[in-house]
Amino acid sequence: MLVEIALIVIVAAGLVVLLHPKVQHNVHWRAVVTPLASIIGSGFLVAGPVLSYAAGQLAVVAMLGLCLVAYFYGSAIRTTIRYSEAEIEAGTAPRHLLVTDRLSDAVLTFAYFISVAYYINLFASFGLKGIGIVDPNATRWVAVVVIGAIGAVGLWRGLGGLERVEVYAVGLKLAIIASICVVLLGIQTGEIATGTFSWPQISHDTGWNEFRVLLGLVILVQGFETSRYLGEAYDGPLRIRTMRYAQWLSTAIYLIFVLLATRYFTGQLPAVGGETEIIELLRPVSLLIAPLIIITALASQLSAAVADMNGAGGLVAEESGKRLSVAAGYAVTAGAAIIVTLFANIFEIITLASKAFVAYYGLQSLQAVWTLMRAKPPHWQLKAAFYSLGIPLAIVIVLFAIPVE
Repeated sequence: MLVEIALIVIVAAGLVVLLHPKVQHNVHWRAVVTPLASIIGSGFLVAGPVLSYAAGQLAVVAMLGLCLVAYFYGSAIRTTIRYSEAEIEAGTAPRHLLVTDRLSDAVLTFAYFISVAYYINLFASFGLKGIGIVDPNATRWVAVVVIGAIGAVGLWRGLGGLERVEVYAVGLKLAIIASICVVLLGIQTGEIATGTFSWPQISHDTGWNEFRVLLGLVILVQGFETSRYLGEAYDGPLRIRTMRYAQWLSTAIYLIFVLLATRYFTGQLPAVGGETEIIELLRPVSLLIAPLIIITALASQLSAAVADMNGAGGLVAEESGKRLSVAAGYAVTAGAAIIVTLFANIFEIITLASKAFVAYYGLQSLQAVWTLMRAKPPHWQLKAAFYSLGIPLAIVIVLFAIPVE
């Protein structure tokens, strides 16, 4: 009972703070919320079980590695924002920068197609889990219906109303994550004090295949790149600063949660419903864990899918030379996401989305190198050499990443 009371009190306190009008209208917080919504949305839900399967007791080390890769690519994007974004947007940058930016947008559009499928498949999985249904076929068809419905809303009415869910979803999500982490910390501190705490002996294979699975998990920490496309609302220095904040905050959340949750990991994923396994792993902690995680999943996946569909719709319109409207772009995105849903399972979608986003990050690394060669800031040669490493890293991930079997 004390655990349940603690969960309720912490969630309520978190909501009071995060949904307070002063917080909601703070320009820095609003600029942080958009990338943060994507980074810790789906990743928080599947990171634990999948990293347990791929890295066992070293799940938190694997999580740190993914966060460092994301921060490296985020830094490359911030370099473009700082030194060449204005010229690119004005069309006055050198041709190779403009071509790379255009190609990046095309790749990002494709990545958004897959990420919408990813978010809504998780939305469907956790929604059905809440009513006791664990069936991949049911998940697939519920996801198809939801994607179709969002696409239809976007086509006929726009996504403005649905998009406003994002700010509230992030507040709810952070409050629930904080409550779960505090409760897990309290339980494990008590176990350490009484001498009953034990680190799990997770038996799992460690080798090339497991490393390839980890390569396919970059989608867990994706989302920071959205700051690159908020130029109409926020200036460059603010976006650079708040993208860093979003990545620092998400890294702290991931590492704390994975470290505390490792106590409950098994290193195994069920043949069916592995994406919702976090519920079963943490169910012994409290009767409230399952409904809290399901609420988090539904709110965060819907808001993240709407945000990515919004981004994809705008990019489709731009890539078509304005021959297609943004509303038509929503329909195209929904159609592509439905095709992905019909022909891939959730773990295949995770890996496919990771590859698509990493291809975009590789192009952004190339753009950062060219930007530094043109701007020549202090130590530009060293920085250019550093960001050039992002190109072969992206190629390795695209070629060798595999889904969880």
